[in-house]
Amino acid sequence: MELSGTDTPQVKTIHVEQSDEGKRLDVYLSRQLALSRSRAQKLISGNLVLVNGEHARVSRKVREGDVLAITIPAPREEQILPEDIPLDILYEDDDIIAVNKPRGLVVHPACGNRSGTLVNALFAYSEKLSTIGGEERPGIIHRLDKDTSGVILVAKNNIAHIALQRDLRQRLVEKIYLAIVRGVPKERKGHIDKAVGRHPINRKRMAVLKEGKVRPALTYYEILEEFHKYALLRVQPITGRTHQIRVHLSYIGHPIIGDNVYGHRRGESFGMTGQALHAFSLAFAHPATGKQMYVEAPMPEDMSSVLMKLDKGGTR
Repeated sequence: MELSGTDTPQVKTIHVEQSDEGKRLDVYLSRQLALSRSRAQKLISGNLVLVNGEHARVSRKVREGDVLAITIPAPREEQILPEDIPLDILYEDDDIIAVNKPRGLVVHPACGNRSGTLVNALFAYSEKLSTIGGEERPGIIHRLDKDTSGVILVAKNNIAHIALQRDLRQRLVEKIYLAIVRGVPKERKGHIDKAVGRHPINRKRMAVLKEGKVRPALTYYEILEEFHKYALLRVQPITGRTHQIRVHLSYIGHPIIGDNVYGHRRGESFGMTGQALHAFSLAFAHPATGKQMYVEAPMPEDMSSVLMKLDKGGTR
């Protein structure tokens, strides 16, 4: 079902079948309408979903025979415009695009920031993008922080989008990052298994927390190069929590250099304009063929330059 492109709200009626009984309303709705779960939750919390004629909670369990009436709002008049922003395409076919996102590029528009994003660039580059993420996130399967560079996957149709998001949820996509951190971990290989949640005071930050609204988070790391006061790490996040790598490495006392939020020191950025974190590679099953894919983005020049400075400085 296409959820955009009309000038008036759309109303859709769904009858719950026995095979779906017991599913959470937001989960059920996202699958029935091919929406992201967060968008389904917004429809429910916005009182745009009626279950048997009544408003319901996001966590309500659907039952056989329930009748859902969903109002899909009309698109906003403010459109996201295509912009001629250069893209470094690592791979492309009829279903997916793999982009090497540069540091400093925001992935998708948000309130007060409608231009200069990866999505604006994608609109200019391709006429085929999935619609599941809504008008502000067409094609976007997953995100990278503004100041993190590297591989990001884009879906060109809804079937590919659903398949890739499913594999991400089931942790079937292998994500490898490179990070330059302060200090050298004691063990060459290790892992951080600490739950992450929203910081109780600064809501723009995440933190390792023992209680409250937290989610399990697991990160593996390995030392690739060792310097006197710094190290280059290979990092593999098993879960995909917001700021997970940055929070976890800071928690063990090895924050990423240039990270202004989780451990930056003045004069320690080595000329970088963001954190020294790069999404190096993705390994995943192709959403249409099932073939195993591997996409790699070379380390960016700014991080390579930092390593050269550390090496020449005699800090190995």
